[in-house]
Amino acid sequence: MKPSICIMIVLGFLLQALFIHAEHKEKYLLADILKGSASLIFVLIGLKAYQTVNFAFNKQLLVGLIFGMIGDILLNLRYVFPKQGQKIFLIGIVAFLIGHVMYLLALIPQARHVWIWYCVLLGALTAAGLLAYIFKTMEVKKAFKIFGVFYLGAVFIMTAIAIGIAIFTPTKRAIIYAIGAVLFTASDVVLIFNTFSGVTRFSMRIMNLTLYYLGQILIAVSMFF
Repeated sequence: MKPSICIMIVLGFLLQALFIHAEHKEKYLLADILKGSASLIFVLIGLKAYQTVNFAFNKQLLVGLIFGMIGDILLNLRYVFPKQGQKIFLIGIVAFLIGHVMYLLALIPQARHVWIWYCVLLGALTAAGLLAYIFKTMEVKKAFKIFGVFYLGAVFIMTAIAIGIAIFTPTKRAIIYAIGAVLFTASDVVLIFNTFSGVTRFSMRIMNLTLYYLGQILIAVSMFF
């Protein structure tokens, strides 16, 4: 990997760390600026990769990364405008959902074997099981339930397909992407439990944000291969 990309990754993690610190200190406007800046880094890495390796796969991933950045900004903007917090949060979830749809559109042409349907089924069943547990044990508003079904369904199906591709056609790109997808999904699970379980822990927030950012960085880096 080129030194310039390594420098961008280090800068991105530095911005992400500063964002976490600012958010913890409740400096929400500064935190959102830092978060948007950190997210811009993985978009720029994706853009550089797309310019280097101009595949349709990379174009769709780049669009997905852009919507991820938009989602990042919106999810943290809800703290800046708390009265509109729920609406902003839900719009942010929609942005992430669009991003995952783009990831799926990029992955599906890579998975032309019959096992893709087993991956889809496995992802859907895993999402359904998690959602059933969440709805049974946690208090979740109706709007979040509706959005959660579509969002988690897309996340787990995308990740299951990515894992299937990495297993059956283990290229460097497929493996790096699959690891990124797994980390992204793990971050969402941590976020859900930290948000809706009734007990919010800063340590879980750090874990959620770190897993997420590393996942997005790996997805962007996979575009170079």
